[in-house]
Amino acid sequence: MSNSDEGQGATIYEVAQRAGVSIATVSRALRNTGPVAAGTREKVLRAVEELRFTPSRLGVSLAQGRHAANGIVFPDLSGPYFAEVLLGYEEVAAELGRSVLIMSTRGRAAVQDLVRDLVGRVDGMVIFGRTVEDTLVDEIVRSRTPLVLLARDPVERADAVSSENTASAEALATHLLGHGYTTFALAGDDDRGDVTQRWTGVRRVLSGHGIRPPAPLPCELTVEGGYAAGRTLLGERTAGARRPEAVICADDQVALGVILAAEELGLDVPGDVAITGWDDIMAARHARPALTTVRQPMRLLGARAARALDELIKGTRTVPNSEILPTQLIVRSSCGPHPLEEK
Repeated sequence: MSNSDEGQGATIYEVAQRAGVSIATVSRALRNTGPVAAGTREKVLRAVEELRFTPSRLGVSLAQGRHAANGIVFPDLSGPYFAEVLLGYEEVAAELGRSVLIMSTRGRAAVQDLVRDLVGRVDGMVIFGRTVEDTLVDEIVRSRTPLVLLARDPVERADAVSSENTASAEALATHLLGHGYTTFALAGDDDRGDVTQRWTGVRRVLSGHGIRPPAPLPCELTVEGGYAAGRTLLGERTAGARRPEAVICADDQVALGVILAAEELGLDVPGDVAITGWDDIMAARHARPALTTVRQPMRLLGARAARALDELIKGTRTVPNSEILPTQLIVRSSCGPHPLEEK
């Protein structure tokens, strides 16, 4: 990490790391206000002296509580899912008077160094999914920088906000079995995060009904990625291989891509193959056939993360919290006729 902030020496982040406290505590100690123990204040001032810390304009704004910035790291910013989450986050951040520095890691080199640099320029961080390696997450936690993880398994001493995945995936798989389907395919990377939880729920139900769960076919979580996966899963079959009766997709964009591939191959959805998604983006309800999916509160996910980070920065809450938002199975026509279909 660079040892400078706008060319003015050490950063508030480095002072906090040296003193073993959060940036919020450094801020209160420098303002000489708020509940900071005498011993803690002394550690902060000693770190300031040792590092020869001269606050930059950003540092001053943090110390005075003006125009404080949050950092948020996404794997990508394309597509409606990320847009909805970010919109929810920014709405609350604006209400709280905080600016947001956004980083997308897609196609970027030296991501870990870029994230370290961002940490040094903000008073708190939000990290989406597994865009940052576990070792760096641990480093940020140890630095006592306020941290919220979005759509990622909880980590000790960090807040986590996510949507429920496993139970809704079980409900989805159970519903498909109710149609009589016995052969399945899964489309979407096993990401060791929320998608992995979905596959866990699906596998549990299929295994419980004597069906060997298939390995998910890796693909980008985009319409293009879904289209490529659909061509593979629904195209020419090898000798003895059966076309799946149902394709369960990691998200709605993948599902829409699989639908396009099915149409191009001359297959009827759901007559020849059922297709399901996840998220319930706007296109899911307007697609033809309308997409069976799992609705998650995307905008609320971002909003809750913004409020959680604000609580940590202000010090109104010091104990990490893990919040799981409910999701809901939405039955439409892409999985076949059914009395529960949403009109």
